[in-house]
Amino acid sequence: MPFWGGHTERLRHVQPVRSGAVEVGGTKVLCLVGSDPEHIVAQSRIPTGKPAETLAQVLAFFHQEVSCGGPLAAIGIASFGPLELRRSHPHYGFITVSPKPDWSFVDMVGPVRRALGVPVGFDTDVNAAALGEGRWGAARGLDTFVYLTVGTGIGAGAVVEGQVVHGLGHPEMGHLSVPRQPGDHFAGHCPFHSTCWEGMASGAAIAARWGCPAEQLDGATLRAAVQLEAGYLAAGLRNIIYAMAPQRIVIGGSVTGLPGLFPLVRAKLRDALAGYPGLAEHAADDFIVPPALGPLAGAAGALVLAHHAAGL
Repeated sequence: MPFWGGHTERLRHVQPVRSGAVEVGGTKVLCLVGSDPEHIVAQSRIPTGKPAETLAQVLAFFHQEVSCGGPLAAIGIASFGPLELRRSHPHYGFITVSPKPDWSFVDMVGPVRRALGVPVGFDTDVNAAALGEGRWGAARGLDTFVYLTVGTGIGAGAVVEGQVVHGLGHPEMGHLSVPRQPGDHFAGHCPFHSTCWEGMASGAAIAARWGCPAEQLDGATLRAAVQLEAGYLAAGLRNIIYAMAPQRIVIGGSVTGLPGLFPLVRAKLRDALAGYPGLAEHAADDFIVPPALGPLAGAAGALVLAHHAAGL
């Protein structure tokens, strides 16, 4: 069941094992209760305001659902980052140094765990989306794949042999270096690296480059923007393919709505790979694909985080 409207709504089907999911984005927070994308019993969309106000609304939603429908097995939180994911770290469960005003060093896990008394799973929004697509979506049946989102920024989550990749931090593939496309003199839009992948190909970069958001482009400008975007996406995807050898790459986010983008990315990726390593799968139409779960991917992945936390 997709998200509709801007209010909480109750639906009819109640599953025996219910979990909660929270997807925290820069402009909105999506909350839901259910067991899987086909069995969502309640949902709410909350504007991302100040941390304390936003978390209070999230907790109010879940308190209401527990009161109406009974206890939850666990809560999964999928959030924009950077996040502290090392359980041994004193700031585990926090958003760390965030470019979003007021959201640096905000404890996300602690308040939810204390208020609801249930296990809490926690990861990045893109890692969660990868988990959601792996369990129910476009990467189902695969054990090594990447979920990439191209929206205001660029982020990616990687699953390798069935496990989300974590290390000292979480992967920041949006800040990979990409070669400048021929004839492109744009200065770049990343505040840290200027011409990294995010700085050249994110939605914010498109708006800065062309003077308006991607969805407002038309005519010759739109055609030029699609060509340039496809070139940069292919260049970044080549890095991912050579570093991680994924079986599939799922690409979501608002920028993927540009007309004709997917076929053009596939074609430019073939050029970028230049016949190496010569795998037929890289040229197949099902190697670079949109998310099967659409805008529900992150929230569905938060349900997977909840399931992991509860041992389901």
